[in-house]
Amino acid sequence: MTDVKSERAEYYGQIKQSNMAPLWESLHHLVPPQPRPQAQAAIWKFAEVRDLVMQSGSLITAEEAVRRVLFLENPGLPDKASITPALYAGLQLIMPGEIAPSHRHTQSALRFIVEGSTAYTAVDGERVPMKPGDFIITPSWTWHDHGNKALEEGGEPVIWLDGLDIPIVYHLDQGFAENYPDKVQPLQRESGDSIARYAQNMLPVRHRISNPTSPLFSYPYERTREALDTLYKNGELDEWDGVKLRYINPATGGSPMPTMATFMQFLPAGFRGRQYRSTDATVYSVVEGSGVAKIGDTVFQFDAKDIFVAPSWATVSLDATVDTVLFSYSDRPILTALNLLREERI
Repeated sequence: MTDVKSERAEYYGQIKQSNMAPLWESLHHLVPPQPRPQAQAAIWKFAEVRDLVMQSGSLITAEEAVRRVLFLENPGLPDKASITPALYAGLQLIMPGEIAPSHRHTQSALRFIVEGSTAYTAVDGERVPMKPGDFIITPSWTWHDHGNKALEEGGEPVIWLDGLDIPIVYHLDQGFAENYPDKVQPLQRESGDSIARYAQNMLPVRHRISNPTSPLFSYPYERTREALDTLYKNGELDEWDGVKLRYINPATGGSPMPTMATFMQFLPAGFRGRQYRSTDATVYSVVEGSGVAKIGDTVFQFDAKDIFVAPSWATVSLDATVDTVLFSYSDRPILTALNLLREERI
């Protein structure tokens, strides 16, 4: 009688020498009945990690580091500099009087300001101030640098959340960067130019869409908060999301960046959100307030400035102890383009 197991093992050894393998041995792992995300629900309590971020300011300068950042590593994705399989998150610090030198890279980036209000970012020849709650874009392959007022001019340490598509770009072998020959790029437009052109429900008359990234790279929190407040006062309150808005590219109505979607939502005091889940893994940054995030079987108590992540297809519900505002970003545009986005409200 033929020993089928031995015969197959011998065959598998033969085909391995030709850099092949049998699909039937891996099919159930590659195509499971339910998503099996490696990423885990996790939280970074700002009160606990702030001192660690601040310590980096005395260990290395912004210029020497190029970008002085502590990245947030998902415990389910060790040694991958990833908070989700497609996305990266880090806390960047710039001290008074410092400049983070100008460079550009293929990765798209967002900055969400957490603490401090004396810094600026320069993107493609225009400087904009960075205030807590502001959402700022650095488009792919765009020159950008950051700076902060000197201490004698009132400068203070400024910390922001960096969100980039580093993991997915790395996976595609498309990651590379270039340093600008000087510390800062030359200014070509006055501060506020992009807001005047693109943030008034208008576009320059001969604007042509040549880039999938939003031409508006600064979305001030003051305007966003006003919109959320107005909608709430007018009676809009979703049982799952509270009052939730998505940031858009004003030229297309799509996501501000081709790989990352961004959102802001308001949860009134006492809000108890219903469960939902989605295939886009999501990173949350608490702007104001406090509450409870239930992600799968994990429960987090969150406070202002905390950061937490919900893996793909994990059930999520959000409760608010006091009036709460949450910023979030995800890989939704990638999944939408690949027809992989699935959502369920439970």
